[in-house]
Amino acid sequence: MPTGDGDDLPLLPALADRGIEASMVAWDEPGVDWSAFDLTVIRATWNYTSRREEFLDWVASVPRLHNPAAVVLPNTDKAYLGALAEAGLPVVPTQLVPPGTEPKLPEYGEFVLKPSVGAGSRGVGRFDASLPDAHQQAREHAQRLHAAGRTVLVQPYLDAVDTAGETALIFFDGTFSHAIRKGAMLEPDARHRIDGEALYLEERISARLPSAAELAVAERVFAHANAELAENLLYARIDLLPTPEGPVVVELELVEPSLFLGFADGAADRLADAISARLRR
Repeated sequence: MPTGDGDDLPLLPALADRGIEASMVAWDEPGVDWSAFDLTVIRATWNYTSRREEFLDWVASVPRLHNPAAVVLPNTDKAYLGALAEAGLPVVPTQLVPPGTEPKLPEYGEFVLKPSVGAGSRGVGRFDASLPDAHQQAREHAQRLHAAGRTVLVQPYLDAVDTAGETALIFFDGTFSHAIRKGAMLEPDARHRIDGEALYLEERISARLPSAAELAVAERVFAHANAELAENLLYARIDLLPTPEGPVVVELELVEPSLFLGFADGAADRLADAISARLRR
């Protein structure tokens, strides 16, 4: 978004206070010499999900990009959840259904279908297996996503989110900064078109102090994501859902996550310090 989405507005004065000149430039603006910048930080690139290959070409071409291309490229597809699960991390159970294959739908309870490349609940559907025609409607939803070229994720709907909400933990330069609570967004029997006009659903956000279990899971996930890099990720957001067995990862956001800088004192300063440290290096 050429002027940002509002989430990063506190960052601009914090950078200015450190003598850093910053410009908001759309990734797809023609004629930009990205090598002229000392550092490029990805924010609010909400349209990349419909132009992923073009976006990935851009990511690979930009020097001094943060987060770096090595983590951004795979993180644009939520199929990475499978790799997290294989690494022994607690992840919401996820079935990947590429185009040309049929999903194996749960026989009981509520479940969710979503595109593996997507953002902001676009293309997400919630279904209740106990209702008549739920499986047929879910298959039709999957067919629409497949027709758009998307791999489909099938996940159980974890209903504890209805009361406890989702917890997002934000890290800057390898250190936990703050957390927020997101209220449940998917209404029962919800269907969201992948080509809808809205970029994302309106979120109900509040500050939250994470539990010790949530922080422990988030730190494990961050360490895994960061393991092969020469330096810490500039930013990371780890979204967790509650279950009776403990928190599970629903998303590891390393591309363009909202960082909710306005929901924690000093958050913008902490991110500005991390950017400043990279510029000095």
